[in-house]
Amino acid sequence: MNARRAWWPALLLLAGCGPHRPPPARVMFAGLPASGSIADARRAGFTDCMQPDAISLHCARHGVMFAGTGPYEAAVDLVGGDGSGGFDQLTLWHPRDQYAVYAITEALDRQGWQHCNTGTDDRGDQMIYTRKGAPVRISMDLSYWSKRRVRVIPAWNKAERRC
Repeated sequence: MNARRAWWPALLLLAGCGPHRPPPARVMFAGLPASGSIADARRAGFTDCMQPDAISLHCARHGVMFAGTGPYEAAVDLVGGDGSGGFDQLTLWHPRDQYAVYAITEALDRQGWQHCNTGTDDRGDQMIYTRKGAPVRISMDLSYWSKRRVRVIPAWNKAERRC
């Protein structure tokens, strides 16, 4: 292969490293960002960042309270190695207790949120909470491989499961 053709594969790989979208609009819920730009994430304290690959940036915040419960770990996963494509959901989990996040769903039940399970009968992979007029829906893993997570998903995000 001549030198002129050798750089094309490298250029194509680099083209996939950047964001393929502008950051989504900022949506805040319970004092936390459910979507937005990297600046929104940083303003909300998501400053413990690592780049797991060339096309995304993972930024975490520790000791987060949510729905009067916690503390939890929280993170946003941004598009683009520099995070310039923004994020479209917030993830919460407890580092040692898989059942601790049930306190969030109990709080949502007390506040009048409705929920349903995806999957079959009472067995599903997510419990999804909604409330009319809320800017987000909240999804908790029922089946999981690692840490049980709760995701705060903007209502406009149609890519995520619903029931």
